[in-house]
Amino acid sequence: MAILLGVDTGGTYTDAVLIRDEQEVIASAKSLTTRHDLAIGIGGAVAAVLEQSGVAPGEIALASLSTTLATNALVEGQGGRVGLVYIGFREQDLEGHGLRAALGGDPALIVSGGHNHAGYEARALDHAALQAWLSEDHGISAYAVAAQFATRNPEHELTAARMITEITGRPVSCSHHLSAKLNGPKRALTALLNARLIGMIARLINEAEGKLTELGITAPLMVVRGDGALISADQARERPIETILSGPAASIVGARWMTGVETALVSDIGGTTTDVAVLRGGKPTIDPAGAQVGPWRTMVEAVAMRTTGLGGDSEVHVVAEGLAGGVTLGPRRVLPVSLIAQEAPDVVHRTLEIQLRSAVPNEHDVVFTRAVSGVDAGGLPERDAALLERIAAGVCPVGDVLRTRMEHQALRRLVTRGLVQVSGVTPSDASHVLGRVDAWDREAAEKALTLLSRKRTGSGNVLAANAREMAEMIVERLTYQTVLALLETGFAEEETPFGLAPDQLARHVLMQRGMDGHAGLVRVAAGLGVPVVGLGASAASYYPAVGARLGCEMILPEHAGVANAIGAVVGQVTIRRSGTVTAPSEGLYRVHLESGPQDFTTSDAALEMLEQALTEAARGEALAAGAEDIQVTARRDLRTAQAEARQVFLEGEITVEASGRPRIAI
Repeated sequence: MAILLGVDTGGTYTDAVLIRDEQEVIASAKSLTTRHDLAIGIGGAVAAVLEQSGVAPGEIALASLSTTLATNALVEGQGGRVGLVYIGFREQDLEGHGLRAALGGDPALIVSGGHNHAGYEARALDHAALQAWLSEDHGISAYAVAAQFATRNPEHELTAARMITEITGRPVSCSHHLSAKLNGPKRALTALLNARLIGMIARLINEAEGKLTELGITAPLMVVRGDGALISADQARERPIETILSGPAASIVGARWMTGVETALVSDIGGTTTDVAVLRGGKPTIDPAGAQVGPWRTMVEAVAMRTTGLGGDSEVHVVAEGLAGGVTLGPRRVLPVSLIAQEAPDVVHRTLEIQLRSAVPNEHDVVFTRAVSGVDAGGLPERDAALLERIAAGVCPVGDVLRTRMEHQALRRLVTRGLVQVSGVTPSDASHVLGRVDAWDREAAEKALTLLSRKRTGSGNVLAANAREMAEMIVERLTYQTVLALLETGFAEEETPFGLAPDQLARHVLMQRGMDGHAGLVRVAAGLGVPVVGLGASAASYYPAVGARLGCEMILPEHAGVANAIGAVVGQVTIRRSGTVTAPSEGLYRVHLESGPQDFTTSDAALEMLEQALTEAARGEALAAGAEDIQVTARRDLRTAQAEARQVFLEGEITVEASGRPRIAI
């Protein structure tokens, strides 16, 4: 009998489950995610399932972790300060794929160097310029290196990485380690985001391992990748970008395990995001264009999924324009007022009472701040550092810490760096007011929604009559935005050319009237044609209304609230490695390897050598990830042309996949 432990660290909750022999859930529990010390939330959830089940820590044969932290960080623009070394490119290339926007003001060095498409050196690497730049103090936590055609010859990336390590001692992300594909700016973006996440994911894994050891659990720790596969903790530390969509991918694996459904949309609502994917034939598809999270399209292999900044802790924004007014949600996550009131009840209730006695609503009503300890604050401008020092005193109303209009931007920068959290009204607060949830401080939620309801619309009327009416408005908006997310996913998967983008189709008046069941001279009916599997702790509260609106079956599994933790431990170890053979001249076939290009006189010999090298690498990484009974498959994609009645080899790409179940401790 094998006992498996699955843990999922989300933006709001940390979940834990125990599964016996991959057949049944024997215990599940939740604990609040503690951003300042993730080990507290992990320990609370794991200790709870051990106590609930009576399982001894030594009986656990395997532990696995999934997380939405990387996804949330990219959606919210958070992470460490990074430096980009961009080799062989031009200044204008920083605009490609939103690279400059992703830098967000972080330093970048464009330096001479790089190779051409055949792997020959195009220009020498400027060692002096790189050394001078690295010797300056930029307050950088990790570096990203991307060189022109590094997937054809990585020499300059590897040289730059060695120099960074020797001079700064900081972690380095090389773009060719993250993808074997061409497209330098997109690889650079992927490496940049990987570098930004290194500190955050390393901290999570270290704290998880430390807490499990402290609890007496000695089983190996695995981490879920964005495609739902498992990798070792060490591999996740090196390539944290591969854990984006880790939590959502685990939820897809968990949904399939719990329901056995073959074809469906799977919608997972968390605190920060709603993640929607399609199951076909019982399997999620891999996004061929690379994982997209928020505005960023990466080169990371991950489940094809649409991630929307919509969750139970999404910030509620008042729409004052127009006669009716209303609210909209997200994409930023904030701490619910009902939650922060549990941490600092005196401050929160006293502030809300003062605001309620005021005759005029203020822009800072129901907004609080608190500092997050344990996050590197290096490189902060003077104004930001001064504001952080004031906030560090504890939970406080935002109006008490912002002294000038300029400090609004400083606060946004501190939130982006993950140094400060903001609290405000969320759907979770609305659920407390409506009695759907009773986890935190309902009285604080009622006061907060009463304050929000007093805001004025364009007609001069108040937004809502009372807190309950305000809460219903917020939940209705959540239903509407969830319906749009599901419809957009459905339209994106349709093969029929409708002539409009998925978001335009979802919002189209005919679609909306069709869901209303319009029946005049023309009858219009619309909805989803497949079931929806609703996942997440709040799915049972919100999703029945979503299913009714879409006219589809809504499946809410028994353990929907811990689907991510279940999926974290029932998946397989899968390692994919890809490589290319090119033909730079007649009779010459070049294999592009990590050690540099290697030439052959026949395409068959080159392809055979590449497949052997990729097989060894994939099998070795699968073993390092803790896999056993490894199965290896290889796929060849060859490009040829017809010339003078003969086939001419142009290029070949080989992808090798090594898969197996993780070894369990005996």
